[in-house]
Amino acid sequence: MRTYPRNSPQAAARIVALALTSDGHVSSAEERVLESLDISDELGLAPAQFARIVQTLCEDQSVAHTPFAPPVGQLDAALLAALINEIDDPALRRKVIRLCIAVTIADDYLADGEIALLVAVFNAWGPKPDQSASHYIPLPGLPRAHARTAATT
Repeated sequence: MRTYPRNSPQAAARIVALALTSDGHVSSAEERVLESLDISDELGLAPAQFARIVQTLCEDQSVAHTPFAPPVGQLDAALLAALINEIDDPALRRKVIRLCIAVTIADDYLADGEIALLVAVFNAWGPKPDQSASHYIPLPGLPRAHARTAATT
């Protein structure tokens, strides 16, 4: 797997690319969500750079002979942890989680690979037992008050 600098737009984009491809395909609904969120601008990437990062991720998985469907379920746990841990900036983590959720729910179905990726990210980045869980991440398409309620339930 190629490496990107810690907390770089490319490292963040790769996590979103994992969410995008974690069910084994990219749906038109997922593409529309990424377009509406302007993922390149959101992460500070040049136009079309996100598409290149997705392509690079798929090439890296292919070269490593990683089965593609679902890639997250088959991705080595240590490698997945290393990729997730390339992001340690709290604000960037929140942004990546928001984008990952938006992509995975875009087609109104959470596949096993999508669930596995989200669980891995939440386990790595979620509040630890000694931290407050008072932070919330607004979900796309939900009114702000509902998002706040959903995060605290």
